[in-house]
Amino acid sequence: MELLDAHLMPAVDGVAYGLLLFVVAAGLSLAFGTAGVLNLSHGTLYAIGAYTGAELSDGTWGGLALGLAAGTAAACVAGAGLSAATVPLARRGHLAQALLTFGLALVGGDLLIQLFGADELPVRVPEALDSSVTLLGHRYPAYRLCFIVMAVLLAAFGTWVLTRTRVGATVRAASDDPQMLAATGHNPRAVHTGVLAAAGALAGAAGVLGAPIIGPGPGTSENVLMLSLVVVVLGGLRSLWATFFAAIAVGEVQTLGVSLAPDLAPYLLFAAMAAVLVLRSRFAEPATGHRPEDPEGPSADPVARLRRHLAARLRRGPRGAAGAVASRGRGRGRAALTEITWLPRGAAWRRAAPLPVLLVVLIALPGILDPYSISLAGSALALGLLAVSVTVLTGYAGLPTLGQTAPFAVGAYATANLAEAGWTMGPVQIVLSALATAVFSAVTGPAVIRARGTTVLMITLAIGELTGAVINQFTSVTGGADGLVGFPSTRAPWGGEGMSEESDVYTYALVVAVLAVAVTLLVLRSPAGKLLTGTRGAEARMRASGHPVGRYLLVAYICAGALAGVGGSLMVTVQQYLSPADVGFEIAAFALLAAVIGGTTSVIGALMGAGLIVITRDWVASSWPGHGPLLLGALCVAAVYLLPRGPAGLRGGSGRGGPTPGERPSAASTSAHTPPPAGKVSS
Repeated sequence: MELLDAHLMPAVDGVAYGLLLFVVAAGLSLAFGTAGVLNLSHGTLYAIGAYTGAELSDGTWGGLALGLAAGTAAACVAGAGLSAATVPLARRGHLAQALLTFGLALVGGDLLIQLFGADELPVRVPEALDSSVTLLGHRYPAYRLCFIVMAVLLAAFGTWVLTRTRVGATVRAASDDPQMLAATGHNPRAVHTGVLAAAGALAGAAGVLGAPIIGPGPGTSENVLMLSLVVVVLGGLRSLWATFFAAIAVGEVQTLGVSLAPDLAPYLLFAAMAAVLVLRSRFAEPATGHRPEDPEGPSADPVARLRRHLAARLRRGPRGAAGAVASRGRGRGRAALTEITWLPRGAAWRRAAPLPVLLVVLIALPGILDPYSISLAGSALALGLLAVSVTVLTGYAGLPTLGQTAPFAVGAYATANLAEAGWTMGPVQIVLSALATAVFSAVTGPAVIRARGTTVLMITLAIGELTGAVINQFTSVTGGADGLVGFPSTRAPWGGEGMSEESDVYTYALVVAVLAVAVTLLVLRSPAGKLLTGTRGAEARMRASGHPVGRYLLVAYICAGALAGVGGSLMVTVQQYLSPADVGFEIAAFALLAAVIGGTTSVIGALMGAGLIVITRDWVASSWPGHGPLLLGALCVAAVYLLPRGPAGLRGGSGRGGPTPGERPSAASTSAHTPPPAGKVSS
């Protein structure tokens, strides 16, 4: 009884916290489920309301009402602006939306800090609410009880609007049958704008009312976004009541769970999120068979012909494989397979031209840069390998990822701990780190490879966040929030003690990066790489022709994880310290951005994209202190709009008319969209 009494107030706190998350998550669910926008800036909409409400709060009822009206209106306008920003991406899939809204979140966060300051703002509530009341024998803040009542009323009102009014019927129709909605005379774009404006208004209202509970400050928007994503995943997109109970459960884990099981609470939410997503993908219909409009069916599958052609060529030896193999499909739904070139010639030479040019530039850098810039170049190589691993998964395997920092972190912490144990030889660190990340990826891979599209993004995000929770918990291995520093420096294989000069560290990093990229390109140019590309472009036909698609994807996931682990090992060698911020969600988003900047099927483009990000974040931003997120956000937005297909988009590819590279067509979508052809392996 005493135990129940001790945890009563945390349980009530969990209800208040859960209701706050419900209001925020309802807006996120509305944006994603109805407007089809994966909004990673939703936490920034909450922060807009929270900062506005805190700034206008003066301890009076009038100040609270004014703050609620202004904060809701400001977030509503921002939501409408988000609608205008995402309209050009309507046919490019959720990957482009995620990167665009992530960039907008960085820009918005920087602007909020410039307007309201970097410190957490105090929030003054009316005197009648700035007190405590007796609740079941305990003193409890009056404002939180009032918030519970207001949140319940807001939830009831939103449910009534969606289920009982003409506006709600229009919104539901926009989600279920937009073509029929247009046929009835409604403007789908106006509905799209209205839905995102309403989603922003919900987030802004939650920000104003929740500011005394989750005050506006650094990290607030990301924390709210992550928890809202968990709520939406657990509750689904079809039922507000399911979202409501999921939000209450998340709120209880965040409050009651911390007091009952403090060691387990950090893992519960994202573990539950990953489990729900994996179960849904397991029960989903696999992408097998052929589309109804394909009259010839799998028997005429060009992949099967490619497989037989490859086998015949390989039996004749390497000379026979030096030619090109191409197949042509008939009809609207036929997937094309590109030529396989063993030796670059013609256009392939032009495609490979950046390789020697980039290598010469990288070799010459120590002679023309100062030590700090050389160190940045080494960091860019480490981030570049992470971006290349994202390119392998996103561009070739069709598994867009926001959690590739998980194997990156495993490789980084493995190298740091090996150095502390006296294992300082560079190649030994690289090999053991790659093995550790390969094992990690083999364990987590089965949870990822079955899913497709946005579900992959969410599962990998959950894996990345779970890895971050482990990093913060196991302080004896990771140093926790303080990170690791002071371990011995890495020794180069060509002799000497630990590398102390920036030029020596950079040379070592360059050698490792060149070898890793060379191996990656050789694999991607091999028949195995072509089969992986064919899996992304024509999965149904690959399955129908007898290919073990799941095995291909698992091997690709493990190899990409090992490559990310090599990048993490290099990062530790270059920086000589390691903190959780080096392997967090922001770095995962930057790696995905680097892959998009370079073109999601270009390995060298990913390296160049990573270099551009490091230059923007650490070099350009140094001349404009405090505005690094703004510059990176602007770079992210520009890349999404101007480089829809990487640098190839500037040569005439508009990016319209198909899904974003890396987004595999699912079984549900193959009847509506022609699957993208398997692209050439790009340097």
